[in-house]
Amino acid sequence: MATGLTEFLDTFVKSHDNRQLLAIPLAVLAISLIILGVSYASSGSPVPLGMEFQGGTQISMETTDSPETFENLYSDYPIQDARSAGSRVIMQFGVMDNEEQRRLEDAVTGQYSNVEIKQIGPVYGKDLQFQAIRALILSFIGMAIVVFLIFRSFVPSLAVVLSAFSDILIAAAFMRIAGIELSLGTVAALLMLIGYSVDSDILLTTRVLKRRGTAEEKITRAMQTGITMTTTTLAALLVMYVVSTFPYLVIPSFTQITLLSQISSVLLIGLAADLMNTWLLNTGILRWYVLKPEFKGRYNR
Repeated sequence: MATGLTEFLDTFVKSHDNRQLLAIPLAVLAISLIILGVSYASSGSPVPLGMEFQGGTQISMETTDSPETFENLYSDYPIQDARSAGSRVIMQFGVMDNEEQRRLEDAVTGQYSNVEIKQIGPVYGKDLQFQAIRALILSFIGMAIVVFLIFRSFVPSLAVVLSAFSDILIAAAFMRIAGIELSLGTVAALLMLIGYSVDSDILLTTRVLKRRGTAEEKITRAMQTGITMTTTTLAALLVMYVVSTFPYLVIPSFTQITLLSQISSVLLIGLAADLMNTWLLNTGILRWYVLKPEFKGRYNR
């Protein structure tokens, strides 16, 4: 798989000029920005917020009833999700006032045993939301500073940062389309994506700027290593997604592990976007940069 993809991308890069290489990833980035902008204008958030970030109540109990039964039974309350987890059913509700919250808890505890109730207030949810956004921004700024210190050249460093930025936005736009909520787990996935994306971009940039050979030769050699790395990670994530999303295909009594399913799907899309951004966007910028007349003798030898 990696060899075939490497050959395809290598041929594609060699047969298209730099503007053509940049057009595809920049168009995808623009579409992602539009999706996130429309979502923010309509709902006040670029991606759906999970209970951790908007507040709400999670109730779980031991039962043999199906999640659909609970969705119908508690339809008068702001129920957002109901799912099975082994011998338990977990329900998630939106923010309620104190009276509605009390009535719901009385109704559940009066009918079911071994009930667990977890509540997050909207103020605390807002605080967690701020902390998660701050973590993403600080991680991205830290990554950008390290990249600029490594290469000490504006254009190659900017290409690495732009590629990572595009990976994050494309993954976030996918979350919006797929209805994947921003939770502590998916925030962790986005943070991991920064590391994954920068890894392949730094590999490419280092090979092109610091190795001997023509620009085309160095890009080809970087592809052979970088695409093998990324496709190996993609294969592992695909297995993780299938096992966590469709575990009943392996063991019928197992149920979906929602958090792992969401994390793996976000990383899958993000790394697929990274293949495009690294080998089209970053490659196009780097090739233009090193083939400028003033740099031909420095980077092509």
